[in-house]
Amino acid sequence: MANSAQARKRARTALKQRAHNASLRTAFRTAVKKVLKAVEAGDKAAAKVVFHTSEKVIDRIADKGVFHKNKAARHKSRLSAQIKAMA
Repeated sequence: MANSAQARKRARTALKQRAHNASLRTAFRTAVKKVLKAVEAGDKAAAKVVFHTSEKVIDRIADKGVFHKNKAARHKSRLSAQIKAMA
């Protein structure tokens, strides 16, 4: 248990931040799933549009520091490669 006032405050803010980060991680996973679903459907034009919007979401979340920029780049690269590989 936190003893000082500052430690109690940090514990409170950590809980709020954890909840906020959890929602951002969920948004990231949803964005990736949308692209994968479009790729599986086989519509390259739709997949490109969904990928473009997902790219913005992924970058915004990485800028906030929820996860590392390299992770964002890795996911974007792999999604882009899957779209390129479509016939």
